[in-house]
Amino acid sequence: MSLALSEHPRTQWRDLVELTKPRITFMVLITAAGAFALAPRDGWSGGQLVLAMLGIVLIVSSANTLNCWLERESDGLMTRTKNRPLPAGRLRAEVALTFGLFLGALAVPLLALTVNPLTGLLAAIALVSYVWIYTPMKRRSWFALIVGAVPGAMPPLMGWTAATGSLDAPGIVLFGILFVWQLPHFLAIATFREREYTRAGIKVLPAVRGVFATKIHALLYAGALVPVTLLLVPLGVAGTTYLIVMGVGGIAFAALCAKGLWSKTGADDIRWSRAVFFASLVYLPLLFAALTLDLAARTFF
Repeated sequence: MSLALSEHPRTQWRDLVELTKPRITFMVLITAAGAFALAPRDGWSGGQLVLAMLGIVLIVSSANTLNCWLERESDGLMTRTKNRPLPAGRLRAEVALTFGLFLGALAVPLLALTVNPLTGLLAAIALVSYVWIYTPMKRRSWFALIVGAVPGAMPPLMGWTAATGSLDAPGIVLFGILFVWQLPHFLAIATFREREYTRAGIKVLPAVRGVFATKIHALLYAGALVPVTLLLVPLGVAGTTYLIVMGVGGIAFAALCAKGLWSKTGADDIRWSRAVFFASLVYLPLLFAALTLDLAARTFF
């Protein structure tokens, strides 16, 4: 008996891949690989790098798949998620559960045995906290946003430990950057999709505390992002070019968040939240571009 509803194998595999949320997984891979590239390392081969990145992709894919399994009913109540394989009925729930558990069971030993035990432990912590703490908590409290930012920020730290085998200050700062960045990013999403989240029974700050309180939180987190981001400079990971680019970029992002405090209508709130969302999508590529330019400047000039 086939576990999948679709009779076409290619469609089945496409649906399984969709459960892993490939776009999110790709972004995570970039942050992990970027952290790995920044870290000091000795004796690494290309094959070991591939295994480290493969393990990180597998653990993120596992978390995303199990998240889809747990949220299949609420996903069916939201416009942007109702066509996912589970709520749309293209796959049975047991398929997603088996697939997600298999990916996780493969990823943790792979990282622990072929990379180092610390990276394997971080992967296990990220998986458990995302799937079994954050995901159920979303229906109980808006504070799930803070809890979920912990596993969400783990990939760059895993990239760092994959290269060094240790928890060092620069790796922790990279974790901190992604942790803080997620907060205004997801608050913006929660603002322009508040009705969908409420209909699905998910607690978000705009629904619980109101849009103005959400804007205050977004501004505070965006403001905190500036000094956290710039901590890479005194730690010697980045230099003047990075300092200038991310100093200006961070202040501009915080100013955009502050602009929402003067919104007068609901339509203004939606425009503000979408602007913050798209600006946050620019922020991370800008950060890695600044690090790359800074490294080039310090290497060649």
